[in-house]
Order: sequence, then C-alpha cells, then structure tokens
Amino acid sequence: MLLKRSLLISGAAIGALCAVAIPSWASSHREAPGTTEQPKIDGTDFYMFKSYEPGRDQFVTFIANYQPLQDPYGGPNYFTMDPDALYEIHIDSDGDAVEDLTFQFDFDNRLVNDTGVTLNIAGKDIPIALRAAGPVGAPEDGTLGENEYYSLTLVSGDRRSGTRDAIKNASDGSTEFVKPLDNVGNKTIADYPAYASQFVYDVTIPNCAVNGRVFVGQRAEAFAVNLGEIFDLVNLVPIEGDSAPGAGDGGGFPGGITQDRANDDLVGKANVTSLAIEVPVDCLVGSGNGVIGAWTTASLPQANIEDPLPTYAQTSLYGGAYVQQSRLSAPLVNEVVIGLPQKDLFNAAEPTQDSALADYVTNPTLPAILDLLFRDAVNQTLGTSIDNLAPTNIPRDDLVAAFLTGIPTLNQQATITPSEMMRLNTGIAPTPRAQQSTFGVAGDDLAGFPNGRRPGDDTVDIALRVVMGALCYPVPINGTPTDLGFCTSDDAPVGNVPFTDGAPISATELKNAFPYLNDPIAGSPNN
Repeated sequence: MLLKRSLLISGAAIGALCAVAIPSWASSHREAPGTTEQPKIDGTDFYMFKSYEPGRDQFVTFIANYQPLQDPYGGPNYFTMDPDALYEIHIDSDGDAVEDLTFQFDFDNRLVNDTGVTLNIAGKDIPIALRAAGPVGAPEDGTLGENEYYSLTLVSGDRRSGTRDAIKNASDGSTEFVKPLDNVGNKTIADYPAYASQFVYDVTIPNCAVNGRVFVGQRAEAFAVNLGEIFDLVNLVPIEGDSAPGAGDGGGFPGGITQDRANDDLVGKANVTSLAIEVPVDCLVGSGNGVIGAWTTASLPQANIEDPLPTYAQTSLYGGAYVQQSRLSAPLVNEVVIGLPQKDLFNAAEPTQDSALADYVTNPTLPAILDLLFRDAVNQTLGTSIDNLAPTNIPRDDLVAAFLTGIPTLNQQATITPSEMMRLNTGIAPTPRAQQSTFGVAGDDLAGFPNGRRPGDDTVDIALRVVMGALCYPVPINGTPTDLGFCTSDDAPVGNVPFTDGAPISATELKNAFPYLNDPIAGSPNN
C-alpha cells in the first residue's frame, strides 16, 4: 500500500480521474506491413457517436478515415481514393459479430473529355500536368480536369451476398456523388469551408423514414498523439507532470510530461480523407437492446496483374473476389497489441474470427514493454521498489471486457459474442460539445468512450491507463463508482496513475456540426 500511495503523485482531482478511467483505444496509422504498401486503403480512425449537432440527437454519425499522414502540400495529384477498392462501414445490431447492415462506398475517378484540361500549344491540344487550370469553387467546376465520384450502397445481410439498395441524393434522386478537391491552397480554392459545404448531401436511405446525410472529402486530422516520441521507445516520461491536465504547476510526477499542443505530431499538421455518414437511430438498432457494434474495412479484388502499358483508367488489371485488406474499430490494438507476425492477418479477419488472436489481449505485451522501459526510473524517482509495473491479473479479463465484450449496463449488446467491435448505446443522449469530457465515461460523460468514440475524446491517454490496469479500480457506471470485478488494485500497482502522452484534444477545437472534423489544412500559402 505504501508503494501505491507513493504513486498517487497528484492532487485529489487527478486521483479521482485516474480511478475512473474507462477503456478505449487510439488511432491506426501505418499499423501493419501490408497497409504500408497500399496507403489508399489504410484506415486511420473510426468514430461512431450520437450526433451532438443541435437538433440531430436522433441520429448516429459514423466517420471512417483513410490515408494517414497526408501532407497538405502533397501535390500535384493529392489524395484520391482507390477506384479498385471497396470501402465499407459494417453495423451489427444484434450482437452476433456479423454485419446486419453495410454502407459501401465505391469510387470512380474520371478525366474530363478523357484528357483533363488541355492547352493549345502551337496548334496541338496538350493535356496539362495539373488537376486544375484555374480557381475552383463548385462541384465539377469547369477549371477542373479530373473529378472524383462515388456511389453509396446499403447492403442488408452479408456484405457480399446480401440485398443491395442504392442510397440516393434526396434532392434529385441521383445515385452518384462528388468528392471535393483536396485543399490545394487559397489561390486554387479561395474559401475552402464554403466550397466543401456544397458536398454535404441529404440522402434517402432504404427502409429509413427520415433522410440521412453523407460527406466524403479531405479533413484535418483530429487524432492527437505524440507520435514520434511514442514509437521511439516512449521517449518521454508518460505521466502527467501537473496536478491536473493543463494546470501548468509542475505539481504532478517529477519530470512527467505536461499537456501542450507542441507535443502533437498530427493535429494542425496533417490531413486525412473522411467517409462520413449520418443515419437515423431507428434504422440501425434492429431487434437488439439498442446497443450497436460497428467496424470499417477496405477490400481489393483478389488478383492483380500489373499492366506494362498503363493508362489513366488502368494501371493494373484486377479480378476475382474482394479480399479485406484493412480493418478498423479499436485500431490501437493492431498498432501496439497484435504482434508483428499477425498484423496483416488481423486486418484480414472478421470479428467472428477474433478468438484466434485472443492471446494478444489476455496476455498483452505493451504493459511489459512499459515495465521494461520505466520500472527502474519510477523506482529511482519515487524511492520505491515495485517489482513489476505491469498488471499481474493474467489472463487480462479487464481487457477482454474492454476489447471484446463491452461493459455490462453501459454498452454490452443483448447477445454477447466476444469480438473486436466499437460499441455504442444509442439510448444514451449525446452530450453537447461544450460539455464533453475528453475522457468520456471516465469524466462522467456517458456519451463518450467507451460508448462509441467522438473526435474530441483523448484516446491515447485513456488507452495508456487502461492497459496499465485502470479497470482494476472502481469505474463510474451510470454515475456510480463500480467495482467491475475483473481484478483488484493489488493486481495493478500503477493502475491509478495518470498516464499521458502530453498531446491534448478537446471537442471545442472541432466543429459542432456534421461532418464534425475541421476543414483540411491548406497546402498553400507557406504551409
């Protein structure tokens, strides 16, 4: 007990926060060898939450982000989607870990007149090297030589053999939508927010009495992480250095990192491509208990033959059945939980197959790595003699609940099938943006993690605390501190410590309306 008291290195507010930390996971950027070879189908983040835009509380918003670490100046082609791939968001409404609904995005890139913009050079019409030849302000603007389109299909039942119905533009009944040009800069697109707003479509969804909305386009990265230092053997002291986040008083762990936007390697520096859809709750819940599970995937045809004479329309010949290449719901699992030999296998697996990789959850390596890196430093700093910083309750039933089954009375489905899905209790009202806690349920905010995920939830800090044993201490369920019974404080000597990477995020930094993520960072001027 003396050792544990020594680690209660902050004031009462921090101690309370640590004691109620709730499970969640962070982002996925280049997390598996296979996806590093195909960045267009690399899923980076998946958000699922009750819409908190005023007047939209009977909707659920899904945001699937792809193509990590987009440099804003990454021209001249920028970041189009893969027209050979299928991008999908899967919904399990009854808890059997099998998709009941799938929202399927299929892209098509086209050159205007099969050439793009041309200029007459000494009597010859020559295609230019750029996507645009002048200012762009509207969909399919005449200055654009290349446009990116997509269709959206609702699949009921199995994603490949189920019933397929087109999702249509509510204004004209069309089945094809346009994706905006990425944020090249303010000479090409003078007012990017106004330009991008034209690509938010009201849509009619089969079997839904109320219209939904869809937007596909580049957005600013919203995942806050001290990325470089984290993957350099955690080259920081990952414990809060202040008495409370942002206090600036140095009253926390000696030498611990403090919250600072300068610690963030992504927010304000990189873009992603978002596939965002807002769906009425009544169209999602089915006959279950109102808790839905969801995940996102990207798939490519099985066969790929490189074309020795490539054209714009075809650089490779694809054929055969679609094979899943990327999968995402709780993505930090593949980044720092799943071992190197099975990372690509995890990306290819469906939730019903997750038991094959369960050892990575029941016997996790990340806490052991943190122990190896920091045990001596912690003991030296505090004058303690902790034998092992990692939780000792093996198998880690606390992580099984967080990762595979959901939390009882919060977001556990009526049928419990251990599987890696993000789970959302649609019966819990959304929290207005200004009142959201970055720690979700841990901050007495039941509409946040682990009850889905919102863009303003600080997933890295929560993930660090959970893997180090936060669930071995009481957590708030419906506002009441509750012993979940998975383990005890004796199993987790540092489970009540405020682990952090020092990179903050808040919902107030993001939009209060669909599609919620901020407009992308411009490539010019002087990015």
